[in-house]
Amino acid sequence: MPPRTPSDPSRPAGAEQYTVGVDFGTLSGRAVVVRVRDGEEVASAVHAYAHGVLDRHLPDGTTALPPDWALQHPDDWCDVLREAVPAAVRAAGIDPGTVIGIATDFTACTVLPTLADGTPLAATELSGRPHAWPKLWKHHAAQDQADRINALAHERGEKWIARYGGKISAEWQFAKALQLLEEDPEVYGRCARWIEASDWIVWQLTGAESRNACAAGYKGIHQDGSYPSPEYLAALHPDFADFARTRLEHPLAALGSRVGSLTARAARWTGLPEGIAVAAGNVDAHVAAAAAQAVENGRLLAIMGTSSCHVVNGPALADVPGICGVVNGGIVEGAYGYEAGQSAVGDIFGWALSQGVPAEYAAEAASRGEDLHELLTRKAAAQPVGGHGLLALDWMNGNRSVLVDHHLSGVVVGLTLATGPEDVYRALLEATAYGTRIIVETLESGGVPVNEFIVTGGLKKNALLMQIYADVLRRPVSLAASEQGPALGSAIHAAVAAGAHPDVRSATAAMGRLRRNVYTPDHSRADAYDAIFAEYRTLHDQFGVRDGTLHRLRRIRNQALTATPAD
Repeated sequence: MPPRTPSDPSRPAGAEQYTVGVDFGTLSGRAVVVRVRDGEEVASAVHAYAHGVLDRHLPDGTTALPPDWALQHPDDWCDVLREAVPAAVRAAGIDPGTVIGIATDFTACTVLPTLADGTPLAATELSGRPHAWPKLWKHHAAQDQADRINALAHERGEKWIARYGGKISAEWQFAKALQLLEEDPEVYGRCARWIEASDWIVWQLTGAESRNACAAGYKGIHQDGSYPSPEYLAALHPDFADFARTRLEHPLAALGSRVGSLTARAARWTGLPEGIAVAAGNVDAHVAAAAAQAVENGRLLAIMGTSSCHVVNGPALADVPGICGVVNGGIVEGAYGYEAGQSAVGDIFGWALSQGVPAEYAAEAASRGEDLHELLTRKAAAQPVGGHGLLALDWMNGNRSVLVDHHLSGVVVGLTLATGPEDVYRALLEATAYGTRIIVETLESGGVPVNEFIVTGGLKKNALLMQIYADVLRRPVSLAASEQGPALGSAIHAAVAAGAHPDVRSATAAMGRLRRNVYTPDHSRADAYDAIFAEYRTLHDQFGVRDGTLHRLRRIRNQALTATPAD
């Protein structure tokens, strides 16, 4: 079937046109139907992954996973296309024939090994081998490989290492692939393609492989038109020399470009018309910039959920230590896109609740119709700045920026017998704000201006958290109007791929939405936070050293958990 276009005569004359954006998160996928003319979100639907995060066992229930592993099941992602997309279109009450394009985004550095035709190795006879499964972004078992990648890059003077703040993350493509090679060379040998899930899911929609410039640049060390050289890779491991050439190489697609048309199979899954435009894959954080009108230089977007990602465009190339990367056109054409982030934010607050609260707290929450997050937020909001006497390091899932070390762990100091759950809770909220301030100050000192701080994601609903950020950062906090920024951003890119808007910037102006300066800093609270932030930086520098206390504790833990019991 030939591709359908916005002017296709088979469409009803004068009918509104729509696109579908699909956001694949850590635990679920969300589809949103968006009107192309003005970005109105008509309806959405969510589908939870049946297998969630695999961090204890493979789906067989018997194959145990080592510490720091996190895997996913590719069938869960396809189920989002089969379930959430049709449900969103039904809820919108529109004629599916008025949908002109679809685009997807994914958690970055969720990668999987496949056969040459895209079949996941997890769907072959290798399904009992952990390394055959997709590695989720928060798979942090490749830190040793990342350390060697970094050390060798600096030793050889590789130009690209400076583009990533001097450090490659254990979360990214090369560290995870090197771990695969070294720990299960047979599975590595069967791997014909090593691909980001953001590109694999597009493969399922179009029937053809494509690679997006965003994931390749930020997570695949693709800079200035090439991957790291075979000579460099061979120095890491002789069998790694052809990794990029054989398992990664493919023409890169610009963001918002059309990479194919919806196949008959994908049309049956989604209920959308065969032949409509499919946009290049994208990363959840970067695609959300369009939804929040954060594509102009200096507008930093913080995507705050289970973790956080910070993206901002700048007019010039700068080497900023500890950032996740800078890519020309990585967010929007015509600008250098900078990325940083924190490996856990919402997950930290969830962890605090998982430790339990006194029975009277639970009873109070029930009597007021609150959940425990609301209860602790209300109690914490009544405290003066510094009133709990605590300080925390927000490293429960490692440090993404600016230390780039996933063997670091969380710290809470100042505990007494009088410390209550709301004290710890507020200290953890504040810790994430301090971590963000480190990132903002690092960007600015590195030559990347930050003129506005914008938040999207589920955590923007927490008014206390947003006010803490405004006070700690000493700057207003603006909010993306959409409750589903990445999905809306994908729908915006789908509109560009379908030809309804000429480029991402113009589509953003028409379809994105932003609420400016919703939270403003209180100067007296900001002064108080300055004093505590100085202590945070001291703690940050003391515990953030390589081979320090936190690293030694992790090694002791891993040895204890993996030791063979004595007979």
